[in-house]
Amino acid sequence: MATPTHSAAGQSRAQVRWGHASIPSPSGPVPARVYRPAASAPLGWLVWAHGGSWRAGSAQDWHGPTAELARISGFAVASVDYRLVPEVRHPAMVEDVLAALAWAREQAREQDGERAGERAGDPLPVAVGGDSAGATLAACAALACRDRALPLAAQLLAYPPLDPGCTAASYHRFPDMFPTASYLMAAWQDYRDPDRPAAADGTPLHSTPFEAADLRGVARAVLATGDLDPVGDDVHRYARLLQAAGVEVTLREFGQTGHGAFLQPGHATSGGPETASLRGWLGVALRLLTSPAAPGA
Repeated sequence: MATPTHSAAGQSRAQVRWGHASIPSPSGPVPARVYRPAASAPLGWLVWAHGGSWRAGSAQDWHGPTAELARISGFAVASVDYRLVPEVRHPAMVEDVLAALAWAREQAREQDGERAGERAGDPLPVAVGGDSAGATLAACAALACRDRALPLAAQLLAYPPLDPGCTAASYHRFPDMFPTASYLMAAWQDYRDPDRPAAADGTPLHSTPFEAADLRGVARAVLATGDLDPVGDDVHRYARLLQAAGVEVTLREFGQTGHGAFLQPGHATSGGPETASLRGWLGVALRLLTSPAAPGA
């Protein structure tokens, strides 16, 4: 359970409350920060995996952006402190995200019980997401949910690196932009287990969704990248593969935007302040995609 809550920083201070949580998993407790809308019950639950090349980052470091994501989406956001390299390698990080999703489903079921009769037959949605390396983990967790026939409303993927070889043209189009191909290739080498391990129940635990032979039936995807991001071609390629497999995809490329934009505040545009930033657009997209009136919701 979450500890007593505190007000979140920045613009979301009065609109989001947060607390610590300890999520049970077969490998031991997984720490997380849980952000909830302050004025109303959550519209659903989102498990978020932070970036950091699988070697760095934390829920604390991502505090402000994930609080704002909760405010804009109306979802409760569980920001997971998954295990990192060098203490572990894949698939430990994916397993931690999957444990957080199981916990989020329990929270959603409890909330459904508390509001019994209000929206009968319309359970609260549970989604997964992440930025950069965390988005890679989220995409892999979505595939495991598909393989286990577990419900998942959506996957929100902010500029995930997906090709361990970093072969796409965008890596070489912007050779001096972060992350460079050499930097990411070293990160992939530290992160990946070449044996492509499976879970105890036999479920494949991919290190990248590019390993999956079949993408049919995976959760709807919301993808975001920037036109100056070296991983941009990976994101576009994955969007095409998902669409070819019959998966509903929403993709936006932000102009004059590099890697790491989830952490940056946006600027007001004709689209309004919420959709000006990458994380704001993700929050709005999640809210609209999973609303009861949305097709397939």
